[in-house]
Amino acid sequence: MTQKILFGIDRLLADPELRRPLAGRRVALLAHPASVTADLTHSLDALAALPDLRLSAAFGPQHGLRGDKQDNMVESPDFLDPQLGIPVFSLYGEVRRPTAAMMDSFDVLLVDLQDLGCRIYTFITTLRYVLEAAAEHGKSVWVLDRPNPAGRPIEGLSLRDGWESFVGAGPMPMRHGLTMGELGHWFIATLQLDVDYRVITMQGWQPEAAPGYGWPLGERTWINPSPNAPNLWMARAYAGTVMLEGTTLSEGRGTTRPLELFGAPDIEARAVLAEMRRFAAASAEHWLAGCTLREIWFEPTFHKHAGKLCNGLQIHVEDGRYQHAAFLPWRLQALAFKAIRRLYPDYPLWRDFAYEYEHDRLAIDLINGSPLLREWVDDPDSPAAVLEVMAKSDEASWQKTVRPFLLY
Repeated sequence: MTQKILFGIDRLLADPELRRPLAGRRVALLAHPASVTADLTHSLDALAALPDLRLSAAFGPQHGLRGDKQDNMVESPDFLDPQLGIPVFSLYGEVRRPTAAMMDSFDVLLVDLQDLGCRIYTFITTLRYVLEAAAEHGKSVWVLDRPNPAGRPIEGLSLRDGWESFVGAGPMPMRHGLTMGELGHWFIATLQLDVDYRVITMQGWQPEAAPGYGWPLGERTWINPSPNAPNLWMARAYAGTVMLEGTTLSEGRGTTRPLELFGAPDIEARAVLAEMRRFAAASAEHWLAGCTLREIWFEPTFHKHAGKLCNGLQIHVEDGRYQHAAFLPWRLQALAFKAIRRLYPDYPLWRDFAYEYEHDRLAIDLINGSPLLREWVDDPDSPAAVLEVMAKSDEASWQKTVRPFLLY
């Protein structure tokens, strides 16, 4: 019989001994809409109901504390919580790093954020920033740990030196395989921070267990950690489909299955899929494994190609044909880009616009943490083996680096 899973927030609420070190200290919470307990109470409300805990402030990351912003790069304001009367500070507004005044509002910061297991997801950058601020101001940080829904597999090129950004918190591959609590330990070691840090670990997390492979499917409700993260299937595909944000292709924003599909009005999806299969077969690479690709037509109601009929592909990882260890979302999406470039050499694939507070570097390069993937796609003579060798080296190095920080 499998052990029932308890997230960090559930354990902290249930066990007064775990809370004892918080006695007499001002406590703040960094949370978002998916920060809920097992019975779906928002963590801020659950903590506020504890008689032995003194909540003094709250913080919201990108998209807000309780959820207020649909798209990327739309800032959230500070406000006063109407029920609790405490300040709620936005870390995705006028500032992304907490100010001295914000840090002065608490002694211990509880971090209860549901991650997606992908370097690009800005909640892990926010974790880095609050750890750095806590080290500077002598504050404590506790991570109330949650599952990595993408599980333990590691994939992608690591961010190169000098490519740090709000969507690139450090030299990790696109799919990092860690929980937020584990990432905190890695940040502290990598950045050599002197900070009082602890993790309230999960109980019973089994990242290799079917059918969830990281997410306790059937046991815990999925709450969108951001507006376009509607389900586990998106989380599985996200380490690849997030790259679509740096392209002119639609990633499905404005549909009910965002970041599980891609397409455009001016591509022929059937031809793209055939070219993907040809290129992968010629290279003897298994980049299409573990999932099912289906040709689709869709019309986004907003965002890229709004109101236009798009032809594209949907990545299906939700049925019995899904193979967790074999599925390679980052390579799969790279392969799709390569196929489009080979079929349409002059296609305006890379989107040139300001992306997450960066104005002088292409979004696709910021997302990948270097120009390496884009250069591989655009080089007509570059075989799959070139990307495979680079990625395999980075993945092996990361696996070795993070081994000491694994808590499960």
